[in-house]
Amino acid sequence: MEEKERNEQDLDENKPDDNTTPEGNESKEAAENQTEPKESDADTSEPDSLENEASIENDTNNDDKTEDESAGEQMENGDKKAKKKSFLGKEKKPNKLQEKVDELEDRVKRQMAEFDNFRKRTEKEKSAMFETGAKSVVEKILPVVDNFERGLAGLTEEERKQPFAEGMNMVYKQLMTELEKLEVKPIEAVGCEFNPDLHNAVMQVESEEYESGIIAQELQKGYTYRDSVVRHSMVAVVS
Repeated sequence: MEEKERNEQDLDENKPDDNTTPEGNESKEAAENQTEPKESDADTSEPDSLENEASIENDTNNDDKTEDESAGEQMENGDKKAKKKSFLGKEKKPNKLQEKVDELEDRVKRQMAEFDNFRKRTEKEKSAMFETGAKSVVEKILPVVDNFERGLAGLTEEERKQPFAEGMNMVYKQLMTELEKLEVKPIEAVGCEFNPDLHNAVMQVESEEYESGIIAQELQKGYTYRDSVVRHSMVAVVS
């Protein structure tokens, strides 16, 4: 029995190990190969994750830089605007002395304008007063002119050759010359169309020489001073 157990032990010791057999070696290598890719995958995955982390950090850094740059630009723009506002504010800051000067200048300009208007108004009033006075004087002289004309019209041809009549005619001509220099002119009447602004119709007559509405006879001569009527002409109009 003891010999039998020894033989069995020898057999067990001489029995080839599965790990030492070629099949065992192959299976062990396959197992190692299966584990090695996992290690390689882990090795490759670790650099990828590092690269991703680095890119993320770069992106965040870039974002931070851009935010910092934009914030800096906004601050610079804000400073420029503040400086501009302050500069403009200094220019627009009210100056009491300048305000006083502007007020005095405005007052002087207003007074000068008022004085100019007053001067023009007084000149206009003076001219109007002068024209009114001149018209009143001319109105008083016109009856004298009418008497000269009546006196000369009543003289015969022989009487007109007398010295008295000649002197009277010279005075009449001189008077009319002076009135003409003052822009006093007689109004045309006979043969003209009736104008109520210049003529005063006192009667109607029949006439073969003139048409209806035409002045056929002048009863009293009218006169104008410049552009205004001093006395209307008294006329007879053809009916």
